[in-house]
Formats: sequence, structure tokens, C-alpha cells
Amino acid sequence: MATAGRPGAYVCGIDAAMDLIGGKWKVLILWALNERPRRFGELRRELPGVTEKVLASHLREMESDGLVHREAYDEVPPRVEYSLTPRGVSLNEALEPLGAWGRANVLGGAPAAGRAGARTP
Repeated sequence: MATAGRPGAYVCGIDAAMDLIGGKWKVLILWALNERPRRFGELRRELPGVTEKVLASHLREMESDGLVHREAYDEVPPRVEYSLTPRGVSLNEALEPLGAWGRANVLGGAPAAGRAGARTP
């Protein structure tokens, strides 16, 4: 579960965290996996615009960073599910205030806690 980006070169905690979630898709992958484990195809459908190559690459990186768990089932046809590790869950919890800030200050909406069924990051 070693995080290998730039060991020792981080300026602060935010720098270290951004190394794990940098890019357009990683935070959205975390958010999608927050509800329940998902198969690759489910994730791809949930994130319109992400390519298979990018999704596979991000999932591998997030698995090596200890954020995502990959469970391969010995079945025919093969089945693989992705879920959050406890480290991924704690990162999602840390991102919740950022999502609330974006809704309130960029989207102009109410915080998710005040809207029934709201799930957007």
C-alpha cells in the first residue's frame, strides 16, 4: 500500500493528497464507488466520456495507492468488482466538504445534506 508519487518531495498534506487524486476522473471514480462495489462496465457507464484505457489505468493506480480494492472472481465469464478500501473511504469523507463547497459556490445549489437523495460530488 505504498504511495510512490514523489516521496519526500511533498510541500504539504494537500500536495500529497492531490498526487493521489490528480486528474479529471479519480475523484469521480471514488465517488461512484462510495455507494457500492461496481464492475468495470458499470463504472464506465457511470462516467460518460472516460475511455476504457484511462479508466483501467486510473483503477490500477488507485489500487496501488491503496484506495481501491480489486476482487477477481473465479467464474466463467470472469467477473471483477472494484470497491473502496478503508483508505479510499476516508479520502471520500475528506472530499465531501469540497463537493459541498462546489455545489454552493459554483453550481449555486444547496448542500447535499439538505437535498433528499442528492449524491453528486
